[in-house]
Amino acid sequence: MRRNILFICTQNRLRSPTAEQVFAEWPGVETASAGLGNDAEVPVSPELLAWADMILVMEKAHRNRLSAKFGRHLNGKRVICLDIPDDYDFMDPMLIRLLKQKVVRFLPANVEAL
Repeated sequence: MRRNILFICTQNRLRSPTAEQVFAEWPGVETASAGLGNDAEVPVSPELLAWADMILVMEKAHRNRLSAKFGRHLNGKRVICLDIPDDYDFMDPMLIRLLKQKVVRFLPANVEAL
């Protein structure tokens, strides 16, 4: 069974696209990313939220904004906050390491994928 995982940050330019790419090859997982900002590369939409089995946001503010703006589209889905600040560039090795530390526990088990 494939799990659809949606990563969300503000602009969808650095953190969430990095997460989407890092976990794109993870077995049993489909990834997408979006942003909550008005000028996000890929804005969060009801369709993306419906597609997602799991939603991972980078900061508490993202979870709050997501609930406020799209609460009725979440349908009780779990929204996980990774607590990753906006301090990293796209594909920054430190960001990748942090994402792996925080995200792997929520993914289908496959140690070799690391």
